Amino acid sequence: MNRFVRILVGLIVLAGLVLPLSASAQSLTYGSSFQVQNLETESAAITITFYDQSGAAVDAATVNDTLAAGGSKTYFAVTMAGLPTTFAGSAVISSDRRLRAIHNLAANNYAFGASSAGYTEGATEVNLPLIMRGNSGFNTWFAVQNAGTSDAVVGVVFKKGSSGNDYTAPDVTIKPGASRLWYQSDMADLGTKFVGSAKVTSKNAVPIVATVVEVGPTTLYAYDGFVAASPTFVAPLFQYYNAGFSSSIQIQNTGSASTDVTVQYTPSFGGNACTETKTIAAGAAETFGLFAFNSAIAGSNCYAQNPGTAFVGSATVATNSANQPLVAIVNQHNFTTGKAAAYSAFRPTDGTQKVSLPLVMDRNSNYWTGITVYNAGSAATTVTIDYSASSADQSFSLAAGESKIVLNNGAIGDKYVGSAVVSGANASDKLLVIVNQQNLVAAGDTFYVYNGFNY
Repeated sequence: MNRFVRILVGLIVLAGLVLPLSASAQSLTYGSSFQVQNLETESAAITITFYDQSGAAVDAATVNDTLAAGGSKTYFAVTMAGLPTTFAGSAVISSDRRLRAIHNLAANNYAFGASSAGYTEGATEVNLPLIMRGNSGFNTWFAVQNAGTSDAVVGVVFKKGSSGNDYTAPDVTIKPGASRLWYQSDMADLGTKFVGSAKVTSKNAVPIVATVVEVGPTTLYAYDGFVAASPTFVAPLFQYYNAGFSSSIQIQNTGSASTDVTVQYTPSFGGNACTETKTIAAGAAETFGLFAFNSAIAGSNCYAQNPGTAFVGSATVATNSANQPLVAIVNQHNFTTGKAAAYSAFRPTDGTQKVSLPLVMDRNSNYWTGITVYNAGSAATTVTIDYSASSADQSFSLAAGESKIVLNNGAIGDKYVGSAVVSGANASDKLLVIVNQQNLVAAGDTFYVYNGFNY
């Protein structure tokens, strides 16, 4: 039995369960909620502790609760007793059982939305592949949370990509459990327009975590900072011209040498296979996918293979000439309807036989989820999705390297809100999962995406 588990669900107003009820970025007002899932067959006693940015615990807001075996529960910061009316900080969930959690961030009364993960551990270096200032109305902001038990001295180095200035920010000290925010809209040293990446480092080896929020004129994205890199990655869902949705992949080279990266796009539901190659300098980042599918560009045959036609599939690294460590995020957007969301690409070794999904919905005030499952293993398998408190479980076959989208709209039960576990039939299976949360009826950016968790 696990005696103690600690989840950083708020390390940055977004990294986990960070709870920024109000922030200055883009003059938006934010509100947080988080969904906590109990992975075990016994009930879980949990404690949620909130911290302000000075590192002081907000004792009046501490939550002590119990989660049923295999169950999940939603906590809304805006209705949390004991929190100040305006609050930007972080949260830590402690338990005697294994838990997983996601954080949903809504802005301006749910006109915008984005999702990120709760962390179970940190690292001394975190990479952020996409950072922006004044990029066609887009700005980013990010939070860094101290995942350790002593003060963390944190530095941030910004690396320009297509525009802007390289910049090293002054070091800051972050108390245990607390978080600090960086707003790029306030950072004139980056230049009038900045599109690039950042590396966050704990100078005294205290573990940290981070989450990034991308804010556009009508859209909101969020992604989890990377604590590990790999020469290759898998993006389980990449789409273009799919009911108005398109994707882009931002790849950061976290290594010490320049490398030529070729991305292989593999269709699963529509389109034709194609590739795209770019050179990524050491420490820099490049954008893949976005332009390759809407016009003919050097280094890619994607437009020739998919000339204005729908593509739905996955993406991975086919070649990495200098074998440098990479990290990547996938931005999904529909600029016609103003809906957008981001998720973090996986290392192939991240795959596990079981994957936990803390939040699954079916017609919940018009919100429902779509689950994309990718088989990163070397053999075909049978996949089962087990929904909490429901008999609507599903099974299907999945070949090696294949992905499948399961839509929950009308498939589980009206107003269903719960969790799920995705399982492969074999102990050697390696599954990767992302979950789209969407409301296609409401106006605004009612689209959220999160990464499934190793069980």
